[in-house]
Amino acid sequence: MTTKTHDNDRAILRELAGKVAEIAHEPVQEERKRLWRQLNGLRPERPLVLIDQVCWHEMDVDGELALRCEDAECRAYETHLRRTLYQCRHFPVDRVVEPRLRVPMAVKISDLGPSIREQVAVTDPDNPVVSHAYVNQFESDEDLEKIRMPTVRHDAVETARRLEKAHELFDGVLEVTAYGVDPYLSVWDPISMWMGAENALLALAERPDFMRALAARMVSAYHALLDQLEHQHLLCDGQPLIHCTGAWTDDLPAPGFDPRKPRTRDLWMFGLAQMFASASPEMFEEFEINLCLPIFERFGLVYYGCCDPLDRNMAAVKRIPNVRKVSMSPWADEERGAREIGSEYVFSRKPNPALLATELFSEEGVRKHLRTTVDICRRYGCPLELILKDISTVRRDPRRLWKWADIAMDIVRA
Repeated sequence: MTTKTHDNDRAILRELAGKVAEIAHEPVQEERKRLWRQLNGLRPERPLVLIDQVCWHEMDVDGELALRCEDAECRAYETHLRRTLYQCRHFPVDRVVEPRLRVPMAVKISDLGPSIREQVAVTDPDNPVVSHAYVNQFESDEDLEKIRMPTVRHDAVETARRLEKAHELFDGVLEVTAYGVDPYLSVWDPISMWMGAENALLALAERPDFMRALAARMVSAYHALLDQLEHQHLLCDGQPLIHCTGAWTDDLPAPGFDPRKPRTRDLWMFGLAQMFASASPEMFEEFEINLCLPIFERFGLVYYGCCDPLDRNMAAVKRIPNVRKVSMSPWADEERGAREIGSEYVFSRKPNPALLATELFSEEGVRKHLRTTVDICRRYGCPLELILKDISTVRRDPRRLWKWADIAMDIVRA
């Protein structure tokens, strides 16, 4: 990269970072942190709202997201900064903007299993959301050996290089900090991609011992991963988000915390078993909760669930130590879920993103959808967050998302 290119890229990034820093120092950011701490401490002042997993390929308006940097690493920072500013302008909701840049440490983790074999179907070449058909790679007992214990290696030289470049680009504007591994520990999502969800579900019914052994090997692999991350001091510190929602809490880190040596008990864990949306509550408890309890027990707090409807599985979810938030997906029976959750956990509602994808966008439909949730949670005393995610399309009309945010904030502030 020539000096002229470097200077141009640096000037672009520092201008964007300066705008982010101005927003980050506004009093509203500390207020949002306080509100998240109250909610995550089960003492909510009002429901909170976040928007994540946005269809960014449909969002650009007047070149707001157009990249101007030339260096690939600079373009990655530019993407992050432009998207942050875009959200602040158009759908800030309750997202906290910090005056810091987290630089991922160069941690290399070996594969736990085989490479995914699949076919994909694409309807919009600009959209990263595609359909998948997976090839089953676990058909015999011998295939269990395909699950390998991971190895973790930190490339300290590369981490130092990343930090040096980030300091050179952002010092004096944004604080630069190294950020370790925030582990993703789903047992069944990888299995569903190695086998295909239908094959995996059939095997649970027809070959339960095999599937139990497969999941147990995954759990052992995750323990090996966490042990190495702890031993090498490579876990992240101070999660700002846990699965698309604010992670600010007074309950973490745990006593004895050393910021140089983060432990799993200082962190939130995100757990899920989406495949079990098509299984019985008994099977969910046997193959997910019973097998994964030793992983859950390692963490300070747990956010459980994603797209899986957990309203009929709450008896098993309640067995998870330190579970604090429970996802209520668009496919959950909200009344039953709220009755089960009460004031014991955060009702983490995932409003239906399909309302943004209809041919005609209905503001009143969105309002009714969100009010239903708020009213149900008020009746049962549930601490509530509204987390709009999995937004695969807004019919190339980003103002739908902006309006959704306005409606949601009007409702929760009322």
